[in-house]
Amino acid sequence: MIKKSSISDKKWHSIGEEDVYNILKTSANGIDTKEAKVRLANFGPNKLPDKHKISIWKIIFSQLFNPLIFILIAAAVASILIGEGEDAIFIFLVILINTIIGTYQEFNAEKSAASLQKLLRIRSKVKRNNTAQHLDSEELVPGDLVYLESGNKVPADLRLVETLGLEIDESFLTGESQAVIKNTDVIKKDTVVADRKNMAFAGSTVMSGRGMGIVVSTGLQTEVGKIAKNVSEGESAKPPLIHRMEKFTKNIAYIVIVLSVILAMLLRFQGMDMASIFFFVVALAVSAIPEGLPVSLTVALAVATKRMAKRNVIVRKLTSVESLGSCTVIASDKTGTLTVNQQTVKKIFFPDGLAFNISGEGYNGEGEILPENNSERLTSLDDYPELIKIIEVSILANEAGLEIKNGLWQHFGDAMDVALLGLGIKAGMSPLTIRNSIESLGKIPYESEKKYAAAFYKRGGSIHCGIKGAVETVLDYCKAPENSYYFKEKILQQANDLAEKGYRVLAFAEGEVADSLQSGSELENQIPILEFIGLICFIDPLRAEAKSAVEKCKKAGVKVIMITGDHPATAGNIARELGIHDENQTVVTGKMLSQAGNPDTEAYRESVASASVFARVSPQQKLEIVDVLIKAGEFVAVTGDGVNDAPALRRANLGVAMGSGTDVAKDVGAMIVVDDNFSSIVAGVEEGRFAYDNVRKVIYLLVSTGAAEVFMFIMAIIAGLPLPLLAVQLLWLNLVTNGIQDKALAFEAGEPETMRRKPRKPSEGIFNQIMSKQILVSGFIIGAMAFGYWYYLINYLKMEEQYARNLVLLLMVFLQNFHIFNCRSERKSTFRIPLVKNFWLIILVIAAQGVHIVSMHIPFMQELLRIHPITLSEWGIILTLALPIIFAMEIFKILYNKLKPQL
Repeated sequence: MIKKSSISDKKWHSIGEEDVYNILKTSANGIDTKEAKVRLANFGPNKLPDKHKISIWKIIFSQLFNPLIFILIAAAVASILIGEGEDAIFIFLVILINTIIGTYQEFNAEKSAASLQKLLRIRSKVKRNNTAQHLDSEELVPGDLVYLESGNKVPADLRLVETLGLEIDESFLTGESQAVIKNTDVIKKDTVVADRKNMAFAGSTVMSGRGMGIVVSTGLQTEVGKIAKNVSEGESAKPPLIHRMEKFTKNIAYIVIVLSVILAMLLRFQGMDMASIFFFVVALAVSAIPEGLPVSLTVALAVATKRMAKRNVIVRKLTSVESLGSCTVIASDKTGTLTVNQQTVKKIFFPDGLAFNISGEGYNGEGEILPENNSERLTSLDDYPELIKIIEVSILANEAGLEIKNGLWQHFGDAMDVALLGLGIKAGMSPLTIRNSIESLGKIPYESEKKYAAAFYKRGGSIHCGIKGAVETVLDYCKAPENSYYFKEKILQQANDLAEKGYRVLAFAEGEVADSLQSGSELENQIPILEFIGLICFIDPLRAEAKSAVEKCKKAGVKVIMITGDHPATAGNIARELGIHDENQTVVTGKMLSQAGNPDTEAYRESVASASVFARVSPQQKLEIVDVLIKAGEFVAVTGDGVNDAPALRRANLGVAMGSGTDVAKDVGAMIVVDDNFSSIVAGVEEGRFAYDNVRKVIYLLVSTGAAEVFMFIMAIIAGLPLPLLAVQLLWLNLVTNGIQDKALAFEAGEPETMRRKPRKPSEGIFNQIMSKQILVSGFIIGAMAFGYWYYLINYLKMEEQYARNLVLLLMVFLQNFHIFNCRSERKSTFRIPLVKNFWLIILVIAAQGVHIVSMHIPFMQELLRIHPITLSEWGIILTLALPIIFAMEIFKILYNKLKPQL
């Protein structure tokens, strides 16, 4: 019997076929059924463990476990104890609404392990007892022999022992954009996953060819299983907003406690009884706590969520809205995010030096062919017979299809072949017309072992053979032109130079068949000596918006790095073209990271800090890169679409999954970019910054008005006057009138200069210098204005307390109505921000005032709030008294902007 421990750490790609058979105690006949049952009991089913679901009660508890909620609950209990049941009802209503909304958002439990499990739920053709049979993949065990054919899903990690044109798509695991050509050759131990060409990995897809492999790992021991383990055990970094709000609520809690103690001592010193002191302390707590903040915060983030959706970014968790705006680093995948993930012909070279550039991108015929040294559009092909010939060969030695139907381009077949058909359409040479007008006599399809494809056809009364394929292979069929020395060496050197620039290069040749084709002979044996035509260069082109989006990130102080499974040369060239990477920087490979040691070493950290491009990295290394950046104090957003990206997506401050990606990536990601476009991510950064600015505006309004109430109370106590407002009136102000209009700030459009500011420091709290100053100034002014009016009504007019409170309450409503306009910007004058940018502001301010006026005339509300109707003249006087708050804060902004270098 073989044991788990004896095979779990084997480097199967570095072990020869016979040794693999011996270690796994199997043979070319496969294991027998009895042994398979023993191994199944020993190793367990070939599946991933189901993820435990999170209890809804646990989610609810997490919503309540918040310092702000604790204080609210304490205030509600205190209100009940002193007989103010209405106050308690208001407070518990706020807690209930916030808990419901938060629970709804968090109830979508992570299902990444379940999605990974689906990759392994397949049936496979297996050889046991020297007999081929089909089994559920869960029944596979180490030592089983598995057949692979085109279209199959690989059911477990296999060490390949037979291959015939076998190509496997491993992009979900490695990030490599091209299918991998497999073989059985033994390779070095330190070879990274993406380069283990003698292995087939669970969950990958066979694109072409056939093969056979020995099962070496199942379940959690497979490469995808290791990722599943990382995903399930890994911890997500907290979104920046959560960090800041936790700090904010703790500060509020400390402030309330300190103020309550000071107030209690002050009142006791004045001789007040303990019951009255308790009532005052509760009223103070109600004043200081922004009870409406949880709901207002949710609304602000929900508005930002809808705006992001319009810009192709779907948010799965509300708290993640602001995270993009806080990120200091975006770690982006290359294929499909920065590039279009569609091979496109970009250049054509002929041996006589003639060259062409091709515009356009993707699988379509939209674009132009331009002579390299002439920017004028190509009007006729007649002057370029070589161009006609190379395009004809590319269409005839081609098994793909590309056409436009109902206004949409549709294609099938190999990516390179589709790109060549697009070239023909750009040249005005219809592939369908070419194929119908030239008689086809036979084709040799492309196979990885041959490295070429060929077509035989009759043209002008003679038989021709056209061939396309790897440069060295095609050149072997070609004769060198007369008086041309080192012809092949020059072509090979040119092809190598192009490859180093990130291009994929195919060579083309054509020749005439001397005699008719021999019906009894293989076509491969009838290829004549050919004449070399030229080279066609392909690349997965940049998205049109990617370069400007990267530039926008730079201006916003956000570093963009590329992490890809692609070849270092390709990654480096794409990054240089985008402006992510320059000639003096090194592309760091997975092998280089391995040689640097573990992620805790200085060498590893330095490699990560100094690089902008990482190529040929494993999923574990991508996770480590992200972890190192986070530990260095960065807020990191990671993009990804494959299973290989899942651990890094979870670990990041913000995981951004691609819309076309795997379910695993989408389940782990906090956001999904629908169009896979990097520019949409940058749009999300902008919206995230707008969202955070709007959250700050809401907090500014709520905390400054709360501070005003505290200042008003303290002044009243010092002056020996009764409380200007009752606790239930304070709750009305905080939850209803302010609670209606503060939602308008969530609809602010955002200031253009936002994306020209550097990201906020990770250590920066919500209360930075300007926020603290403007809260104190505006809070003191509003509190002083309200207290002054209260003092005037009580001491000079000798007004009855309840009626005076009615007027002070209306004044506070008006002050809030006007102060919200100050909150539209921390630095800009409110008169420079057009109202047309936010009609909701006018509507909700009027609504807040209207609700209060209507309440004055409803008996139930009159009794609940101790209010009553007033005359129109009183209303006009109070409105006039509130107006100065706008001009006072305008003066503050002018002074702050002039003096801030000295402040």
